[in-house]
Amino acid sequence: MTVEELLIYGKSKIHSDISKILLAELLSYNPLEMLNHLEETVEEDIIEKYKKEVEAILNNEPMQYVIGNVNFYGNKFYIDKRVLIPRFETEELVENTIEYVNKYFDEPIDIIDLGCGSGNIGITLEKKINVNKLDLVDISTDALEVAKINIKNLNSKANILQNDMLDNIINKYDLIISNPPYIKEDEEIEEIVKNNEPHLALYAKEDGLFFYKKILKNVKKNLKDRSIIAFEIGSDEKDDIIKIIREELPNSQIITKKDLQQRDRMIFIFNGINL
Repeated sequence: MTVEELLIYGKSKIHSDISKILLAELLSYNPLEMLNHLEETVEEDIIEKYKKEVEAILNNEPMQYVIGNVNFYGNKFYIDKRVLIPRFETEELVENTIEYVNKYFDEPIDIIDLGCGSGNIGITLEKKINVNKLDLVDISTDALEVAKINIKNLNSKANILQNDMLDNIINKYDLIISNPPYIKEDEEIEEIVKNNEPHLALYAKEDGLFFYKKILKNVKKNLKDRSIIAFEIGSDEKDDIIKIIREELPNSQIITKKDLQQRDRMIFIFNGINL
């Protein structure tokens, strides 16, 4: 079969754009470039793999898992069903964090990424700001195996720590960042997410607040005199999390940020920093 014939096959089964992306990835072309190769004959193993991927899409598997990677803030991260699919809102968390770090720190900083999953947050920060040390923490052995792949693929110097958030960690950090599980246990979410992505990384007890409470209760011992805590949050959790911050870190300053859809999705906590 030619590239064109395979595309026709794919488009007859799934959305045209997705069929192009799948085939372009297998052929190591970008989708536009592939249009210049429509007459090329495709090897049999790629044909079979493409058909399996089309079938996976028909079975409501997320495209990112089918392809096996996702572009996050300009870098290609390996992912599979052992970790969450990185989302655009998390890119916004990273972007705002980069802005604050560059504004308030001159020296290389120490970072810990709690609940790191694929490592997309911490490794991206390592590439974009002046980092002395990066620790990637997750309780999931599976997630850390994926993070190790990305450390290797992206030439990161990150350290891997299998741990339950900050429990028993004694090091101090300039930046503590986390996109923890925050979906309420009874909250309705999209079926494609519920049926494919790891529930350990999605749901949290105590109306989605469990991990914010856990981190903030233990965080004082891990903060340098001048430090930032950065959280991604559920869109209806801002007031509850601010209340927790006020109880645990009464002398801190807080900035909340909305995402591009004007939902409250980020909280930044500043300690020993004059805003």
